[in-house]
Order: sequence, then structure tokens, then C-alpha cells
Amino acid sequence: MSKIARPFAASRRFLLLLPLLLAASAIPAAAAVSAPDKVDIARVETYLNSIHSLTAKFLQVAPDGSLSEGKAYMRRPGRMRFEYDDPVPVLLVADGVWMVFHDRKLKQTTRVPLGSSPLSVLLRDKIELGGAVTVKSVNRGPGTLRLVLFDSDKPKEGDLTLVFGDQPLTLRQWVVTDAQGQATTVSLSQVETNMYLQPTLFIFRDPEPRERN
Repeated sequence: MSKIARPFAASRRFLLLLPLLLAASAIPAAAAVSAPDKVDIARVETYLNSIHSLTAKFLQVAPDGSLSEGKAYMRRPGRMRFEYDDPVPVLLVADGVWMVFHDRKLKQTTRVPLGSSPLSVLLRDKIELGGAVTVKSVNRGPGTLRLVLFDSDKPKEGDLTLVFGDQPLTLRQWVVTDAQGQATTVSLSQVETNMYLQPTLFIFRDPEPRERN
């Protein structure tokens, strides 16, 4: 039976999705950046800065291998929304200050500062892959480019791996990895960029009783 749409146990659901909010790791070491690496880093930087908004379908693989799907919305600076498909009763919203995790079934809401998430790198007003962000490694494969990043000022908050299709450059996947090597992978499909997104998408409101089933 497919793991997609498998209900999460209440005690595990938050733990499996938490890496999207906050990943803690040991201080990473960055490899020396070569001249070809610098060229590719500059390409990625230009590409990411060209994206002001994005929508996509996503497939998330949790550290235990369980799968979940949904719709993602992103708008720079600072806005993001992940709507998980049933039966996963989860909503993630970044409003420019906070990243909010809401579990409808458990009626629990958790807020962490947006800057505490490795994903905040993708939501900055101006994305610069140098200085405030350290590129740990650049890897190339057939038609792919992979960058591993961390926040230079907050190295304990985890690694973010960005995976791109190449020629043309297209964001396809990211991976958040914690100190124990546990990785949460999010793959994107049906990606559309630079469209108007309603501001209300990025405002979290606690559900009213009438909205509960």
C-alpha cells in the first residue's frame, strides 16, 4: 500500500515535519570554492533573485520514509505557505516574521522565528550566496546542479541543499538535514513563477469553530 495519504500518529507528526521549521546541526565546514563553483553560484544567485513568487505541487519525504503531498506558495520577501493534502491535517505559513505550524487535528499551533529556518535563505529580499550565506559545496551531475548552504551567522541551525535542473536552471528540490543526518526532502513539480499571489495566503488565522469538522 502506498505511503502517500497514510495518517500520521499524533506524537510523530510534528517531529517528522519539524525539520521544515527548524533544523539544528553541528557547525559545518565549507570546502574551498573553485572558479567553476563561483560561476555556478553566481548563476543560481541570479536565477533565485529572478523569482519573486512561486507556486508548485510538492512531495515531501520525511526521515522515516513516509510521504505527504500538497501545494506550495512562496513570495519574496519572507512569505511561504504549504498546504498538505488530506489526510495530513497540516498547514505551514510564513508571514515575514514567523513561521507557523498548525495541526488541525491536534488543534496545536507552533511559531518559530522565520530566520530560524534554513528555508529563510530562499525568502530573503535579496538572495546573496556569500557573506551571510555560506556555500558548503557545489556538485554537478547529468543535467543537475546541487548546492549545500548554511547561514553563516547561525551555523547551528542546519544545512539546506538546493537541487536544480540545468539548462535551463530550475529549482526542483530542497533537503533539510539535521545533526543526526536525518533528512527531509521536498520535491517540486508543476512549478510556476512570478504570478500575483493574494496577500491573505500568507496570513495565519486560527480556525473558527464553524470551520472544524
